[in-house]
Amino acid sequence: MPSLFRLFAALPLGLLHGLGALMGWVAFAASATYRRRFLDNARQAGYGFGAVAAAVGHAGRMVAELPRMWLGAPPRCEMHNEECVLRAYAAGRGLVFLTPHLGCFELSVQHAARQWSAEHGDITVLYRPARQPWLAQVMETARNRPGVQAVPTTLAGVRQMIKALRRGAAVGLLPDQVPPEGQGVWSDFFGRQAYTMTLAARLALQTGATVIVARCERLPWGRGYALYLEELSVPLSENLEAAVQQINEAMERTIRQCPQQYLWGYARYKQPRREAPAAGGDA
Repeated sequence: MPSLFRLFAALPLGLLHGLGALMGWVAFAASATYRRRFLDNARQAGYGFGAVAAAVGHAGRMVAELPRMWLGAPPRCEMHNEECVLRAYAAGRGLVFLTPHLGCFELSVQHAARQWSAEHGDITVLYRPARQPWLAQVMETARNRPGVQAVPTTLAGVRQMIKALRRGAAVGLLPDQVPPEGQGVWSDFFGRQAYTMTLAARLALQTGATVIVARCERLPWGRGYALYLEELSVPLSENLEAAVQQINEAMERTIRQCPQQYLWGYARYKQPRREAPAAGGDA
């Protein structure tokens, strides 16, 4: 399987995206559960299927491009509004990069690291090791790309993120990922209560870090990507639940910028899984 990953990593991006789009539609047609969740989540946000049909193919593209993101040569990526990141680094309080499950979120941190890690230090991200030994080995290599430091989803990993922020470096998170029970709060997301991580808000409030919202859109025909960066429009509330709601609203605005590339099939409204205390509770 690792050999197959390396083979796919060497393929042209346009070919990977073509194969991925086909995979996405096959999965959509084959799984009634996935199809129903996709349609329900899109409807909850106010979108009919015609408005987000392209997201079916983009879900497959996300899977097909992973070998390239993890093991291949860096793809072309245009960056927009990098001035907000430069201002944040100049302030010296650290940065929290937040991106929803939209477009190529894997590339968001990788590209930011290529631009700024040499001067400002590695970007720290959380990751959960895969259960399959071969995939865990691939992910360990992939997540620690140049300028990116991956830490486990444990209290020790969170402490490393806090240390990075306090020395003026950056961290990256997917705040629309459902955390384990006890590591989040119920908060509104597209008009429905969703269990939402508190970690992103805690990191920013505890360290005074600047929150930067990022979305990395795929360009047509494998021409690369466009990374859009934006600072939160208002400072985070000092009240944790209010701050979590602000982050959810920022994710909603970002998703509405490009709903055709959001993972509407992600189980955003599921019940949290039970797990021993780890990353989100006492950051």
